[in-house]
Order: sequence, then C-alpha cells, then structure tokens
Amino acid sequence: MLQERIEGKWLACFRRVFALNGIGTRTKVALISETQSRPVLIHLSELALFDLGADFCMIQMPTPPQTAPVPIKGTGTSLAIQHNRAAIEAMKQCEIVVDCTVEGMIHAPEWPEIESSGARILVVTNEHPEILERTEPKAELSPKVTLGTQMLREAKEMRVTSKAGTDLTIDLRNAPCGGTPGFGTTPGHVAHWPGGLCLAFPGPNTVNGRIVMDVGDMNLTFKTYLSSRIDFTVEKDFVTAIKGDGLDAELFREYMAAWEDPLAYGFSHVGWGMNPLARWVSGALYDKRDMQGVEFRAWAGNFLWSTGANQYAGRFTQGHFDLPMRKCTIALDGKIVVQEGVLQGDLA
Repeated sequence: MLQERIEGKWLACFRRVFALNGIGTRTKVALISETQSRPVLIHLSELALFDLGADFCMIQMPTPPQTAPVPIKGTGTSLAIQHNRAAIEAMKQCEIVVDCTVEGMIHAPEWPEIESSGARILVVTNEHPEILERTEPKAELSPKVTLGTQMLREAKEMRVTSKAGTDLTIDLRNAPCGGTPGFGTTPGHVAHWPGGLCLAFPGPNTVNGRIVMDVGDMNLTFKTYLSSRIDFTVEKDFVTAIKGDGLDAELFREYMAAWEDPLAYGFSHVGWGMNPLARWVSGALYDKRDMQGVEFRAWAGNFLWSTGANQYAGRFTQGHFDLPMRKCTIALDGKIVVQEGVLQGDLA
C-alpha cells in the first residue's frame, strides 16, 4: 500500500501544475473539498497555493447522504455543494476553483452558474499522488489537444470500427466539443488532472450502430478490465441491447437496471485519449482505492464512450459509465485520426 503523506516531489509537482493553470501571486482561488476527500490532495493543494502566493480560501462541504440505489463512482458529478449559496457565491468571486471533491464538479448542477461568472476550474481527480505525478500535465500536449478538438468541431460524422465487431456512427453536426491537456488559463476553462482528452457531446438521435467491448477494455465505474466480451446495440443514442454470457455483461446489465431510469442507457459523450503519459496497463498495478481511473480515460489512442447525463441532449441522470476501449479505428468524415488504437498524423 502506498503511503499518503506530503512528499517534496509531489508538492513541487502541484506547484508546477498550478502555475501552468495561471496561478501565481494574488490569483484569487477557491480550494473546494468535502469531508470524504482524499486529505493528502487537499494538503498538497493548500501548500502549493501558499507557496505560489495565491489569494485563496478553503471551502469544505459535508459529503451528502447516499440516495442512489447503487454506488456512484467516477461520474464527474459531485453532489457535495448541495446548492449552498455561500459556497457558490464564494467560488463565483474567484478566478479559478481548485476542485478536490471526490467526484469532481465538471458535471455538478452548480457548475454552470459558477462558470458563467468567468471562473475556470482545475479538477484534481481523486487519485493517489503517485498517479498524478506520473501523469503531470505538460505544455507541449496543448497544441495537439487543441488540434484534435478543432477536428471534432469541423467534422460532420465520426465512425468507430474494430476487428472485434464495433461499427458505430455518430452525427457530429452541432455537437458541442471540448478537450483539455490538463490545464487552462482562459475564463470558464474546464481542466482535469490527469488530462488529455478530445470529446464530443452528441445531440439527440445521432448515435447508431454496434459496440463490441473486448477482453482488456475497461469499465471505469467498476475500475476493472473486461475478461469477456460485451456486445451493445445502439439505436438513436440509446443502448437497446447488452449481450454477452460472461460476468462483465451480467454486471453491466444489473447496474444499468438498478437505476430504473431509461435515461441511464443514453449516450453522454464520445472521443479519444491524447496523453502519452497515461498508460492502459497501470490499472493492474494499483488498488482500486488508489485510483479514480481518469488516467484510463486519457491514454493516447483509446476510444472513450460514456453513458449517462448529456445536458446538450437534454438528458440528466446519475447512472453513468465511462468505457475506454483499445484497438479501435476512429475516422472523422472518412479521415482516420486513430488507427487500431494509435494516434495518427499531427495528433501523434
């Protein structure tokens, strides 16, 4: 078991990442956490903000009672703020929110109001500091993520195929697109560490086809590698069939059904990973409590798809899966950007 203590190398890493996010002398920062947050991340953030001379406040919310029928993991939707006006107004007065909540505030219901004030956010995801150290955001990744995001914005169609049987088509027209290298300095920017993603949020009735998740692909809600195939049918944005005789398919079906919510079967986002420092194999080397799994959303060349909330399609639900896949080919308007799990051209 790795020890969670203040290490000089981790503090130096936090300083560099915060500086890359534009935090310096007198930068107005809110450090938000909750009672179940990983204490070492709060402490490292506090010390780094102090060392950089930031004008910061620390807000800690009580972790709310559980209300879901099953555990919720890795959603990016922290419920810790609980619409608390004092906390919301404090964050609106800041230039940047350093987010150490357990699930992160990217999809939290309070974030759009805070973002509209011009505040940006850096989510320090709930990983052991060793993972954060190894996946430290680098300035040189930014142009590639920007390029990938622009390619998504300009494309009309994404097609995803694989030798396992995946053949999925996504209409990207009018789909909001975004990406982060793990840092940003413009008002309203959303960043998370680890970073390195290019994503699109498809509109209504735009996703159709088949997805075959193979052995070694990942279910990040469960923080596991698949040991058997799962075969999904997708019609007009919704998973309409989940086939497979193995435990992986059975667990997937059981978790989905537990929500008793048809919207849990809808698509949230699609895209690919860009971070060469993130590694697919790393999940075999950590206990589940040591990782949130964001590294596996970001490893270079994955195909990442997600079920659950998609505000741009008018769908809101707590049921959520993030599902990164290996060895997929991704084409935008016929141009291949990922070939069997390998980034192509200027994205590589």
